[in-house]
Amino acid sequence: MAAPQAIDPDILPRLDPEYVAFHNKYVAHLVPPHSLPWDPAIRKGDTVPGSAEVLSVGSVQDYDLTHCKVRVFTPEGTPPPDGWPAYVWYHGGGWTLGNISSENAFCSRLCKGAKCVVASPDYRLAPEHPYPAAVEDSFETLQWVFEQGKSLLGVDPTRLAIGGSSAGGNLAAIISMKAAELKPPIHLKLAQLIVPVTDNTALHTDDRYPSWKENANTVWLNTGRMLWFRNFYIPKELERTEWDNSPIFAPDELLAKSPKTWIAVMELDILRDEGLAYGERLKKVGVPVSHKVYAKAPHQILAMDGVLSVGRELVSDAVENLAEAFGTL
Repeated sequence: MAAPQAIDPDILPRLDPEYVAFHNKYVAHLVPPHSLPWDPAIRKGDTVPGSAEVLSVGSVQDYDLTHCKVRVFTPEGTPPPDGWPAYVWYHGGGWTLGNISSENAFCSRLCKGAKCVVASPDYRLAPEHPYPAAVEDSFETLQWVFEQGKSLLGVDPTRLAIGGSSAGGNLAAIISMKAAELKPPIHLKLAQLIVPVTDNTALHTDDRYPSWKENANTVWLNTGRMLWFRNFYIPKELERTEWDNSPIFAPDELLAKSPKTWIAVMELDILRDEGLAYGERLKKVGVPVSHKVYAKAPHQILAMDGVLSVGRELVSDAVENLAEAFGTL
């Protein structure tokens, strides 16, 4: 009998061998959550196994927002004269899984490597809190950092950036545009979109994004798991074309207000081509965009930097890219 998450024969030769070895030892035997009846206890396990250790930083403190907490990582040492640059990070997990602790290792590396304050919210999750709850909490987090950061966190509100992974990348794209719509706007130095969801109407049966068909049976985030997440987060199909859950549908004039953007996608991810397509839309309206495709990598490697070379490469690229935007290299 095949293991519950045995690697599909068509996917196996295309995957990073280092990932294959880890998957077969630690993941293949696990029952995928989308095959089980919904139970909030599913959230108690690791969102993704294989993370590196959390690095020591100057301080880590949680603060209360209206509906959620935000965790703030502050660098060691003396802040610059005008305050630390600040980065708001949104965790992944399909708007359904993940929590304030699930990407602590990555947040600590950004804090230490880019010499910036990192604020990451524990935004409300579906199915208990479907769209737009995650958007509301994510937007409040950025506004809180902008308005309270100088006095409370020692932050320079003129040096802000934003980012997220997967569902968090979706939120980062959306919040970067919401920030630009404010009067006055919140100016961002950079948006980092790592394996972002940009189109919540995508399916493996359409031709817009070949990666949905090509990688339909990929490891971890296959089409079944992605649609499971989507149906929890946006149960009303008519809402799936709203730009604040599918940012690829944002009008040109709003997209053009997006900050400089870095997009990281994985070759073996169903979301690869919608991420690249979003980058092309940004370029067409004049937004500076760069991207990188990580060869042989599946969706979730950001959180696997403790066991995969390609995971460490992604984390290192993200830190370097952020430090360059902040001028802290």
